[in-house]
Amino acid sequence: MADFSLEREQLDRGCRFVCGVDEVGRGALFGPVVAGAVILDPLNLDFRIRDSKRLTPRRRLELAAVIYAIAPAWSIGWCWNDTIDRINILEATRVAMARAVAGLQIPPDYVLIDGMRPDFLPVRGAGILRGDDCSLSIAAASIIAKVFRDDLMVQMGGWFPEYELSANKGYPSARHILALQNHATTPFHRRSFRKVQWQ
Repeated sequence: MADFSLEREQLDRGCRFVCGVDEVGRGALFGPVVAGAVILDPLNLDFRIRDSKRLTPRRRLELAAVIYAIAPAWSIGWCWNDTIDRINILEATRVAMARAVAGLQIPPDYVLIDGMRPDFLPVRGAGILRGDDCSLSIAAASIIAKVFRDDLMVQMGGWFPEYELSANKGYPSARHILALQNHATTPFHRRSFRKVQWQ
């Protein structure tokens, strides 16, 4: 379960603001990759926060509201499918993360990133393997990113009902693949992804 020990270690070393960063949507076939960045208040923590994948949609919404209320700083960054196709998903993920960190109301002096080294950011930090399972800040970032992207997919699902985006959120479900076989791709599909190319 996520806790605040990684953040506390950096605070004890003199850092003032430790930021957690995570992304959602890397494996999707449709839409943007989205990153969240969150700085939590060490005196006002909610230990119900955990990796967004371990939460129900309703619980994610509830905890996102908590994070918006108690976090001194939070931000969302994204990178659309056309950029993903141009620079690849890894680089686009870095762009989304950099935008999220740059958008924070308080500049962090240390970042903790889920599974990725922060060498592309102008701030010190560490990549944490399975960070959304062990860092409260990374878990919080995963929640706000997931809530933002899921809501976007539900809204966009109204434009492209044949893809059932409200159900699959742009990921390669069997019905999404079948829709790709039977309909033209949309302007928001990632054309560089093999599962889109093959259809």
